[in-house]
Amino acid sequence: MVKDNEIKAQVSPFAMREGEIKTFDGKDGYVSMNQIVHKIDIGHITDIHFAILEIVNQFEFITSRQIYQLLELQGIDPQSQDKLNNKLESLVKCKILTRYYFNSDEGKGVYRIYCLEKMGKYLLNSKEIECKWQQSDNTKPVSMIKKRLAGNQILIAYKTKVKAFAGYTIKPTLNAKIAGKAFKATGGGVKLTKASKSIDFIFEVIRRENDWQKKLIDKIKLYKDFYENFVPGDSGYSTMPQLIIVAEDDKHMAEAFKEIVTTQNEISKISLLFTTDLRQNEEHLSTSLIQYKLDEATNKYKIENVTLKLLD
Repeated sequence: MVKDNEIKAQVSPFAMREGEIKTFDGKDGYVSMNQIVHKIDIGHITDIHFAILEIVNQFEFITSRQIYQLLELQGIDPQSQDKLNNKLESLVKCKILTRYYFNSDEGKGVYRIYCLEKMGKYLLNSKEIECKWQQSDNTKPVSMIKKRLAGNQILIAYKTKVKAFAGYTIKPTLNAKIAGKAFKATGGGVKLTKASKSIDFIFEVIRRENDWQKKLIDKIKLYKDFYENFVPGDSGYSTMPQLIIVAEDDKHMAEAFKEIVTTQNEISKISLLFTTDLRQNEEHLSTSLIQYKLDEATNKYKIENVTLKLLD
């Protein structure tokens, strides 16, 4: 498998494209549970298939490359991307998983997205594994799916590249007290621990979807409510987690920051940090974060790299 730092992409695969739609690439027809049980009995569906199923259940939407990386992190050898794809194909044929791709004016996307199917939920339930999947989950729009995929890649990058990594949460839930609303960080969260030092990062992934500026500000207002009324123990955090906005590219970062400032929605209790999808492909993440600081001499904001030893 190609390593992250060998990827030469100039545009994130999880960026929005003009006229993009989600296209079904699964299997039609009926498959009975008896047929699936028979495949298990004769060894056509094995432990690695169930490991794949649990990963898809956890992350909701995921690419085959991300599944490959997560299997390796669990100590499971997928052998090759082709062999993993064959296993995924067999799960799709049995309607245990289903599959989509993104189609746009530029043509088909280069990757497929996997998510659960009804038979997958039945199998997980049979093993007493919690599965909250509903068929309506697969109807989520392109922007929501791409936020999840970008979030997946961040969590995998931190787990594989940061020695201080201590765990991740795929969908951390925060509470905006004044608004009386619970909300989720779209990109997940990680805990980093080194010696006696510990910090939580939460990632808010933004995409250039329709009306993305308004959606960003609506979400920032919830974060502002959370941070400005924070006390230790809120939403399970003993200290304030660090919020990081994940944009499609550098220009998108600047556009997002400008939107926050011009609408006067800066969060006073934290220094807001930014990153992009492709910055997660760097060999080390110690310089993957940036912030915008006001230059008092020019009264203009300038971009600064944030170097954190905890990310070495």
